[in-house]
Amino acid sequence: MDKHSVKTAFNHNMAFTAKIGDYDVPMDTSDENTSNFGPSPKKLMLASLAGCTGIDVVSILNKMKVSYTDFTIDIDASLSDEHPKIYQDVMIIYQIKVAEADQPKMEKAVLLSQDKYCGVSAMFKAFSKVNWEIRYL
Repeated sequence: MDKHSVKTAFNHNMAFTAKIGDYDVPMDTSDENTSNFGPSPKKLMLASLAGCTGIDVVSILNKMKVSYTDFTIDIDASLSDEHPKIYQDVMIIYQIKVAEADQPKMEKAVLLSQDKYCGVSAMFKAFSKVNWEIRYL
């Protein structure tokens, strides 16, 4: 079984830095106490979701020898009104330029990511409604 470890240290005001392997990831609050040191931890969760599913999709498309450009992933998420405020609804929007003949392969890649490979998406689905769409450029 794999184990992940992260060390996080307080900096100042409301800011922290997480040490993830060789990388320093700054975090800060998004409320009035911010010092604009970094993104909020919740928004980093959304970035992790985009990164996870994006890596899956790129890997699958490459294995299928699909040519693509301009691949981006946008995520919109709604927070609950009550504390603890958690993401209730998440929409993942994949935008990609791919030949029309390869669009079914893109859809298969996204389905495989969402239903089989992306662990971050699976974790989100434990507490949130997750939807997705593909927009072809």
